[in-house]
Amino acid sequence: MHTTPQGVEPFRIAVPQAELDDLTARLARTRWPAELPGVGWSRGVPLSYLRELAAYWGDGFDWRAREAELNALPQFTTEVEGQRLHFAHVRSPEPHATPLMLLHGWPGTFADFLDVVGPLTDPAAHGGDPADAFHLVIPSLPGFGFSTPLAGPGTGPARMAGLLVTLMRRLGYDRYGVQGYDTGSWVGPEMAKLAPDAVTGVHLNGAISFPAGAEGEFDGLSEADEQRWQRMQDFNDGYLQCNSKRPQTVAYALTDSPAGQLAWIVEKFKELTHPEDGLPEESVDRDRILTTVALYWLTGTAGSAAQIYYEALATAEADWTDWSAVPERATVPTGLLLSAHDVTVRPWAERDHHVVRWTELGAGGHFLAMEAPGALVEDVRAFFRSLGEGTQRTATST
Repeated sequence: MHTTPQGVEPFRIAVPQAELDDLTARLARTRWPAELPGVGWSRGVPLSYLRELAAYWGDGFDWRAREAELNALPQFTTEVEGQRLHFAHVRSPEPHATPLMLLHGWPGTFADFLDVVGPLTDPAAHGGDPADAFHLVIPSLPGFGFSTPLAGPGTGPARMAGLLVTLMRRLGYDRYGVQGYDTGSWVGPEMAKLAPDAVTGVHLNGAISFPAGAEGEFDGLSEADEQRWQRMQDFNDGYLQCNSKRPQTVAYALTDSPAGQLAWIVEKFKELTHPEDGLPEESVDRDRILTTVALYWLTGTAGSAAQIYYEALATAEADWTDWSAVPERATVPTGLLLSAHDVTVRPWAERDHHVVRWTELGAGGHFLAMEAPGALVEDVRAFFRSLGEGTQRTATST
C-alpha cells in the first residue's frame, strides 16, 4: 500500500467542452495567408498541408480519446518553492524497480513518453527482463502543460533541476536515474550536479555540446563529428531566436490562433524528425503530433514554455552557435544515445559529461520516444543495467 505524500494531489485532465467547441470554431474561422507558388517547405509550412491538417484537427481528431489515454497514467500535482508541478507517476509491478525520471523538451510534453511507459515499467509483459523495470516519474517541465503558471523569471535549467530534485525527494526516492532530451538534456545533468549522491546515472538523447573557443578543439574531429558540427551550423534556428529573445511577443499570436500554434509546432516535427525530407506523420503518428499541439493550445503555454530559451540562452548572453562558457563537468555516469538527426560532437560532450556509454543509433530523429521507442527503451535498459544493482530502490509513496 503506497500512500500519497503530503502536498501531493491526484490530478486528471478534464478539458471543458466549451474550450473544445471554441477550438473548433477558431479553426473554422482561420484567416489563411497567401503563399508563393512552387516553394514547398523551404519557407515554412505549405498552405495546402496546413489547411488539411487543421481541418483534421477540427473535425477528425478525437481529443476525448487522447485525454482518456493520458488519464490512464496516474497523475499528480504539487507545489515546490511556489511553482506548481504536474507529473505522471507510474509504478512498476516489480517492487525493486529502479526509479527513473523522464524529461521532455520543446516542443514536447509529458505525453511524448506514452509509448515507452509500458516497456519500461513492466518489461516482463513486453518481452523483457523483470530486472530492467523502472518506476517512472514524468513531469511537465515548469511553464509547460499543467505545470503552470510559471512562478516568475529565472526558471532556467538549474532552477528546474532544483525543483525536480525536491520532487523526487518528496516522492520518497533517494536514489534514482534521469533520462532526457532537448530541454531535458539541459535539466538532467543539472540535477546530477545538484544531487550527485541521489542521481545514479543520466541518460540523454538529443544532447548538444557547443564549442568553447578553446585552442585545438576542432582538431582531430571524426568525419561523423564534422558532419554533426556542420548540421549544427546549418540548422534553421529561427524559432530559437524568437523564443529566446521575444517569447512574450510570439505568444500573442500562438495563444490566439490554433492554426498558428499548429504551424509553429508541426514545422519542428518536419525539420526534426528523420528523414527530414518526409512528412512529419511518416515519422510520428498524426494523432501523437496533434496531442502535442493540443496540449500547448488547451493549456495556453506557448509563451511560458518558450521562456526556457530566454533563461538558458538570452540571459546568459550566449548565441547557440558561439557558446563561450564551458559548463561545469558533471561527475555522474552519463549515457548518450545519438539518433540520425543528432548534432552531438563527441569530444565536446565528453568535455561536459562523464560519458560511460556512447551509442550511435543511425535512425530516428529529435522525438526519439515517439519515433523509435523500442530503441530508446533498449538503450535506457542497457545503460542503467551497466551501472549495477546500486541504482535500485523501492519507494514508499504515490
